[in-house]
Amino acid sequence: MSWLFGIRKDNQIPPESFTIPQVPDFDGAGGSSSNSGDDKKKGKGSTAFANFDSRPFEIAAKAVKELEQSKHAKDAFELVRLQETTKQLEYQNELKKIEAHIEQNKIEQKKIDAEERRKTIQEETRQHQQRAQYQDQLARKRYEDQLQQQQRINEENLRKQEESVAKQEALRKATIEYEMNLRSKAEQEKVKAKMKARAEFERENHDLLMEQIRVKAGENRKTVIESITTAGSVIGNGIQSLLQDWDKVLVAAGGLSLLALGVYSAKAATTVTAKYIEARLGKPSLVRETSRFSFLETVRHPVLTIKKVKFGSGDTLSGVILAPKLEERLRDIAIATKNTKRNRGMYRNILMYGPPGTGKTMFVKISHRMYVQFENEFFLQKLATHSGMDYAILTGGDVAPMGSEGVTAIHKVFDWASSSRRGLLLFIDEADAFLRKRSSEYISENLRATLNAFLYRTGEQSNKFMLVLASNTPEQFDWAVNDRLDEMVEFILPGLEERERLVRLYFDKFVLEPAASGSRRLKIAQFDYGALCSQMAHLTQGMSGREIAKLGVAWQAAAYASEDGVLTEKMVIDRCLDAVKQHKQKVKWQSEQERRESKSISFNDNDHFKIEDSNGDSSNVKSDKSS
Repeated sequence: MSWLFGIRKDNQIPPESFTIPQVPDFDGAGGSSSNSGDDKKKGKGSTAFANFDSRPFEIAAKAVKELEQSKHAKDAFELVRLQETTKQLEYQNELKKIEAHIEQNKIEQKKIDAEERRKTIQEETRQHQQRAQYQDQLARKRYEDQLQQQQRINEENLRKQEESVAKQEALRKATIEYEMNLRSKAEQEKVKAKMKARAEFERENHDLLMEQIRVKAGENRKTVIESITTAGSVIGNGIQSLLQDWDKVLVAAGGLSLLALGVYSAKAATTVTAKYIEARLGKPSLVRETSRFSFLETVRHPVLTIKKVKFGSGDTLSGVILAPKLEERLRDIAIATKNTKRNRGMYRNILMYGPPGTGKTMFVKISHRMYVQFENEFFLQKLATHSGMDYAILTGGDVAPMGSEGVTAIHKVFDWASSSRRGLLLFIDEADAFLRKRSSEYISENLRATLNAFLYRTGEQSNKFMLVLASNTPEQFDWAVNDRLDEMVEFILPGLEERERLVRLYFDKFVLEPAASGSRRLKIAQFDYGALCSQMAHLTQGMSGREIAKLGVAWQAAAYASEDGVLTEKMVIDRCLDAVKQHKQKVKWQSEQERRESKSISFNDNDHFKIEDSNGDSSNVKSDKSS
């Protein structure tokens, strides 16, 4: 290592291994510059060695000698060696950095080339797609042109065929008409010939025919006279012999009396038996539907009887969509009725009132594993089944047309209800049709008598039947009817939660289930059913359950009316908006009607009458008692 710096171990530098470096001029503008100037003056033939200045080397040699004599010489040389090693390492690091930079540039260049290649491929792909689309458009255009040309050819062929058929039909009609004319002429000629021959025959044989007629008439007259004579002689002889024998007279009179008595007794017994069968085995004519079993109904409707047997009790309000408070109250009524039946107590009479379509007479039930809608009171069936009672459904509109027979029909209904062993829930729908105020001028005498019969049969609490009335206008009830009601339940319009449940129910019933069955011309487009039902619930604010049910039918009809039978989201929303518009129109009509009927006259306790208008203003006027 010491030989690397030109130094031996004995601190002596061999002259053969010493290399003279090129040292700069340490004297600045000193002797070297003057020597160089002198050398230039010598001319071009001077050599480089002649121009060499040895003083810097001498100074360096002197410094090296002094350094060798110094005690820090070894450390200085070691320091110089380390500096040289450090510089070599730095040069190597720089070289590696340069090589790494070159490799990085190569990598970047490859990335740039790859990106350019990718862009080129994308551009080629886009151009290929455009070319393919253009070719597809050309193919479609060519196919459409072929179809149009084929259609024109088919239309031309069809037109020619129609013309040919029309010509053949015209020719056939002309041929048939010609044949009919010929046949008609031949028939006319034949009839004329036949009539002419008959006329000639009758003229030639007129005397003979008249003689035959006279002979037949004489024979008939003789036969009738002989028959009358024979019958008269037989009856006369019988009466004469009967009158001459008093025993036969007495036997005949007794036989006729016994016959009359038997006929009357059979008629009376048949009437009594029919009434008993009607009261025990049949049902009254006013009852529209009942769960009470009867022999006649079982024979007439065996399928319905089997369904009634299979009708489970379960939850009283299962399948019914109502407001939570109303549902809780109806469930309490059901539990109380069940316990009353179990403990043989007195039943309470209930009134259900509210706007039309809120669920008094139209409820939802589960039948054959699907939701269906029916006209009878579902809560009544549930309540009767839950409490172990029978139910019967009447309609108030059936009572008024019966006239004078209404009283008898009402008594038959209550007699039939009292004969039930299990107890009977008697439901009267639209009860205000015949239970209105007796002082009203619109009620007839027959209807007033029917109302009196109803009040007579419901004057006391019963442990045989429970009375349930339903009405949209309970204010028209007679005060005596209101006095017989123990509890009143108001059915209000459905809220947001109930409307959403109803919308989902009817969407499932009228749309999803028919579409899933696959047997109908009904399909559904892809959209979010749940979100759409929630949106429909907000749009149908103020609508009743019946109107929402009709909306479900409208969705189904819209799908059936479409060309492909597919129900889209737009169709559902459009039908809903139409239903909302119709609902607003109905509300407007109702408001106008109430505005027209808002003026009413009523007498107060001070013999004054009050005129009320739509603004709520009133004026009291003295009433004339003489009028």
